[in-house]
Amino acid sequence: MVGFLNKTHTTPNSSKNMGSETPTKLPLIDFSKIYLNELTPDDWNSIKTQVHEALTEYGFFRASMAGMSSEFQSSLFSSLDQLFSLPSETKLKSISDKPFHGYIGHSPTMPLYESMAIPDAQVAGEVEAFTNFFWPHGNPVFSESVRNISDKLYWLDRMIRKMIMESLRLEKHMDDHMDNTKHLLRVAKYQGPDTQESIMGLVSHIDKTTLSILYQNEVAGLELESKGGEWIRVEQSIDSFTVFVGEAWSNGLLHAPYHRVMMTGNEARYSLGLFSVPKPGYITKVPDELVDEEHPLLFNPFDYDEFLKHLFTGKIGANEDALDAYCGVKESELTTYSKSESK
Repeated sequence: MVGFLNKTHTTPNSSKNMGSETPTKLPLIDFSKIYLNELTPDDWNSIKTQVHEALTEYGFFRASMAGMSSEFQSSLFSSLDQLFSLPSETKLKSISDKPFHGYIGHSPTMPLYESMAIPDAQVAGEVEAFTNFFWPHGNPVFSESVRNISDKLYWLDRMIRKMIMESLRLEKHMDDHMDNTKHLLRVAKYQGPDTQESIMGLVSHIDKTTLSILYQNEVAGLELESKGGEWIRVEQSIDSFTVFVGEAWSNGLLHAPYHRVMMTGNEARYSLGLFSVPKPGYITKVPDELVDEEHPLLFNPFDYDEFLKHLFTGKIGANEDALDAYCGVKESELTTYSKSESK
């Protein structure tokens, strides 16, 4: 996931490798009426309310929508298996000087995890360029499958961000927000550890994105930390997407949760994540409408790309929250803060 490099996170329950043994009912929101253009204004408002409530309480929900056929799902995950089965020397050729854009291979801290990225996969030609890099003679099944899921993820991302902006009464900022957002699609594989002992697949982290939407196969592993510090195993369904909200843009009104991947057994977990982030040079600033005495300013204005560059310099300690260390408002700043000073 984009932005997983931050402080080592522990909670009273974090010594337990597995999530809660008692299933916790996490929100599942159906977007099919919107996707099929069959909704009424009341439907939109109802779904928007569900989104707001889920992100306030959990910072997370599962989203379902029409058009996810079994044939499509089989083709997609078969294509991902084909990609990650390429020789290591081939995958290592996917390099980039931009954080999180190149191939990330197995590491001592995450030996089961590897991933690759396709910037702006919703833009015509980007998926084909990625495909042709690995298969010079083309791979139509791979490119069609990835382009199809990218279109669905991109559509869902825009709908959810629009609902968030409306629910926070930020309509006047809508165009600015939408126009200054870019996307990164990451495809990932978590190798099964061949043991019933739970092994870390992805370290506990809060996404530094605006919004993250995941689509994965039915191999379990994703866990979410509740506000009470309990790790909850997220039910896997091939018919739904997993949505996480980032921490900076809502000034704490929406809950950005810690989450991780814990793997058992011998089956591989495949996932695709669409991550929406601010464009380079755009200054992310908490809107004045979200700041008052009850909700003091949490983050100073910042450039997301500059934050990522700073993150990779190693200047932020391993036990620090990266975003808070970079642009968090200090207590001394809060004592003199007023809305007029934030402009």
